[in-house]
Amino acid sequence: MEGEIEPVDCASASKPPRLEIPKVPDDSEKPIAIKRLKDVEICVPIVYGTMAFHLGRKASESQSHRWTVYVRGATNEDIGVVIKRVVFQLHPSFNNPTRVVESPPFELQECGWGEFEIAISLFFHSDVCDKPLDLYHHLKLYPEAESGPKSTKKPVVMESYNEIVFPEPAEGFFARVLNHPAVVVPRLPAGFVLPTPVPIDSVHGKGRGDTKNHPLSHWFMNFSEADELLKIASARQQVQAHIIKLRRELNMMNGLPPPPNPASGHDYA
Repeated sequence: MEGEIEPVDCASASKPPRLEIPKVPDDSEKPIAIKRLKDVEICVPIVYGTMAFHLGRKASESQSHRWTVYVRGATNEDIGVVIKRVVFQLHPSFNNPTRVVESPPFELQECGWGEFEIAISLFFHSDVCDKPLDLYHHLKLYPEAESGPKSTKKPVVMESYNEIVFPEPAEGFFARVLNHPAVVVPRLPAGFVLPTPVPIDSVHGKGRGDTKNHPLSHWFMNFSEADELLKIASARQQVQAHIIKLRRELNMMNGLPPPPNPASGHDYA
């Protein structure tokens, strides 16, 4: 970066309120109506941040650090099943400051010397949401306490945790991500019958997009909230499926017809 701007304070590793995507208006009048699931929501825990290494002897006046800005799943799972592309808006002093990353891992690497705010726009798949979500992150190059020579091996890491919530998801979106490890289904209405999940491999054909084996992964922060959310959601889904199975078996023993499938009417209130 060639110009200097005033640094902006940015909290690290804090958990701000969830980012709830507004409910979409009624689209029943569209040529192809999208079937949506009432009283259901999908949550995607994400982490966005930067990681900066000092270049040491290779540093120059205009390039003192090599840094990476990224958006990843909070538990390093592939979020490409929800996010289609990410646009990073860098400082105007960079060549081509608007950078578009079309597939996971959603990241880019640059060199510079100054700190600035990076605008991050998340674009979702067409069955998820038709509007982007804008985030902002402060690039931090220097540690809080500067004493002695700068380390070239230990990076300065600045990450933020958030949960993106999609209320009343499209039926296809729900079925596609139902058993995906990066996605949480916090609650399901009483009597809800889980639809047949879509095989994950057929959805994301570009290869593994997780960051579990990322070269920087050992520096990533650990957000225990995401792990707990995913464990709770998985347990709830298993319990719900077991209850449905028991109801069907009980009805068969009593000579009753199987319980209706609420998914056919899309009314779970």
